[in-house]
Amino acid sequence: MRLCFLPALTALALALVDASTLTPPVLPLVVRNPYLNFWFPHARGAPWHHWPMFWTGSSVGFAVMAAVPETRTVYPLLGRSQDFLGHSSSYEVSFPKYEGATFDASTTNLTYTIQGSDLKIILSFLSPITPTSTFRQSLPAGYLTCFVEGSADVSLYVDINGEWVSGNRDNKIEWGLVHSEKTESSKTPIKTWSITRRHEQLLTEFFDHAEWGTIHISAPADVEHQSGESNHIRRLFAEHASLRNKVDDSYRGIFEDEPIFAFSKSFKLSERADRSSGVATDSVMFTFALTQDPVVQYASARGLTFMRPLWASYFSTAHEMLQYHYDDYDTAAYLARNYSEQLAQDAYASGSQDYQDIAALSARQVLGATQISGTPDNPIIFLKEISSNGNFQTVDVIFPAFPFFLYTNPQWLAYLLEPLLEHQLSGQYPNDYSMHDLGTHFPNATGHGDGKDEYMPVEECGDMLIMGLALVNALKDNTQPAFVRSAPQGALALNVEPTAKSPLIDAYGMDYTWEDMGTTGEKAAARWVKRSYKLWEQWTGYLVRESLIPSNQLCTDDFAGWLANQTNLALKGIIGIKAMSEIAHTVGEEAKSTWYSNVAEEYIDEWQGFGLSRDKTHAKLAYTWYGSWTTLYNIFADALLCFHLPADESSLGSSRFWGAEQLPIGDTKGKQKPFIPDEIYQMQSDWYRAVLQKYGLPLDSRHLYTKSDWEFFAAAVTSKGVRSEILQHVATWVNETATDRPLTDLYETEGDGGFPGLNFMARPVVGGHFAFLALERACGGRASEGLKFLDKVAPAEINVEQALMADIAENLVDVGEL
Repeated sequence: MRLCFLPALTALALALVDASTLTPPVLPLVVRNPYLNFWFPHARGAPWHHWPMFWTGSSVGFAVMAAVPETRTVYPLLGRSQDFLGHSSSYEVSFPKYEGATFDASTTNLTYTIQGSDLKIILSFLSPITPTSTFRQSLPAGYLTCFVEGSADVSLYVDINGEWVSGNRDNKIEWGLVHSEKTESSKTPIKTWSITRRHEQLLTEFFDHAEWGTIHISAPADVEHQSGESNHIRRLFAEHASLRNKVDDSYRGIFEDEPIFAFSKSFKLSERADRSSGVATDSVMFTFALTQDPVVQYASARGLTFMRPLWASYFSTAHEMLQYHYDDYDTAAYLARNYSEQLAQDAYASGSQDYQDIAALSARQVLGATQISGTPDNPIIFLKEISSNGNFQTVDVIFPAFPFFLYTNPQWLAYLLEPLLEHQLSGQYPNDYSMHDLGTHFPNATGHGDGKDEYMPVEECGDMLIMGLALVNALKDNTQPAFVRSAPQGALALNVEPTAKSPLIDAYGMDYTWEDMGTTGEKAAARWVKRSYKLWEQWTGYLVRESLIPSNQLCTDDFAGWLANQTNLALKGIIGIKAMSEIAHTVGEEAKSTWYSNVAEEYIDEWQGFGLSRDKTHAKLAYTWYGSWTTLYNIFADALLCFHLPADESSLGSSRFWGAEQLPIGDTKGKQKPFIPDEIYQMQSDWYRAVLQKYGLPLDSRHLYTKSDWEFFAAAVTSKGVRSEILQHVATWVNETATDRPLTDLYETEGDGGFPGLNFMARPVVGGHFAFLALERACGGRASEGLKFLDKVAPAEINVEQALMADIAENLVDVGEL
């Protein structure tokens, strides 16, 4: 039985009307990858006050209007179409009442009512997150469903311009309209505008916009269409509430008699109004897609390779993919809603309504930095370091994002790490530490054969080892996506040739479970590790030599500058060594496992003497920087990797993610000494409460700016009370910040909560906001249990200034004695 189309759509949109309470400055509209990445700016105001924007802040032509023929009135809904309508005796320009925006992890809804009538309009943007369907996640396309309700006739209009296909407004573009017919494999005939640059520049960007590829906007075949000069087309709709099904075939520049590409749909609600309610409901759906082939070039083991999109393995043409995507809405919406609802439940239970909204707001932004490539047998996820410098597959950008992947689908983390492992195993990188990135600028992963990538050796080695063990633990524990595993009844089957069928997905594009594929448990973890074991050993060897007392170098917070003896960086390296002891154990290297563990134990004892203040109230920024302090966010990895499990396992019951019968990793007999003592967790939890500012927890004592990803790493391993306070302050920042771009991770914790001089935006590192959720799933649900001691005592009252001055004074006494 098919899913009922209109009721399913209506339920999806209307169920979200009260789903979010925060008011961020910018909201996602169509966000699928680094180039199909469009947002609603100034989202606390009306959507017709500004044009929608690309993630960089550059505007794009994207207009949505409504027209009511009875009153001869046209209403801009999204974008500044009113600037083109002028004054006319044929129509009046008015504005609806904007009821506001709501959002979940995959959906943004904009709701309007028409004053003086019973008309209600919802624009529902869906960029579906489908954790149990990697195939669907790879489709570079999103949906806009327009819902109408009322008793008066109304027409809706949507257009886009050439700014969607190039960042250079001087470029010339070409376009066409393609009609599809109903066939056995396609249920809904559609028509599609396809727009491309006249002369594409393969694998090239202009101010971060792609200069190759084709933008598509699709609609049902029964809607009206028209292309032409922007003033003419928009005024034509305003006057007639319809379009004329004409195609302007005079190709030209993006702003040369600005060509736009429009659809309109008329709804005869007056003829269909229900007798009891007096109103009728209807909808129309549009889709937006960006097709590119290749998506990147990558220095793989076989050499520099043009990498095709994953979807190209399943469809012979782009229009086949567009048709499938359009017809697949029911299933995509079902999977996305399931993810959003489960995330909302988990985040609310882990934090609050505010945390639920922050996690939902972050999800599409993380995946908006990714391109899914590879083959059906071996998918690969590529990632762009959006906004900060555009690096390709940056290790210390994947690291803050990885809690999102651990929670959403740990297999996606494996797909992210694979390009880094393959490239370095092939011998193309000369250094003995982990590389920083695969290429200076996305989409070109040409490597660093000269070894002169950004110098963060301890950072990158520690990041890789921590993420590697996190994935190993997920495989051992069978930590699969906690979301619906089967497509709904009536889902659209993939019509592919036998050669294109994948051992990883079923006939409906759903990922097989790890049990189905035999990729879970100790043996699967060992297989994954063995292939790249020499790299893990090589990187650990570097950490053994260099992590206890780090030389002058950068850490992931490179904007803060070079610094020697960084306390937090050293901790990451030491935890990396400890992680290697578990990785070695996984492949049966028991002697090496013991040796790495002993080194890590020795180093962590020495680290406490070097890195903590004399009065043990806080961690210093650097070993010899007395009177300083730092957010010790790398301690999160100690808990996440099961190094701080509760001593009394028998007291544990089941968690929200695991049954009571699930055993933790390793030997559970007797009490295990935590790797990092309880006192350090308690010390930092108390300190964070003492230094908390208006909009959150500063990164360290040098500045009042913060990094939101590290705030959540740090808050995840504090007491519930301190976590709640930090979360409340961050939520206040989301509501009040003066930043005007997709969610930044670097902001001032005082003043107007704005940018601190560096404008980070739309970065995938907001995956770190999932730290609470990743921790709760780790170690069979026991990682969080191991931190319950933090809730047994009230936070200590600390005089921050006095503690810092005492640290300085004690050092002066020591110096004097010398």
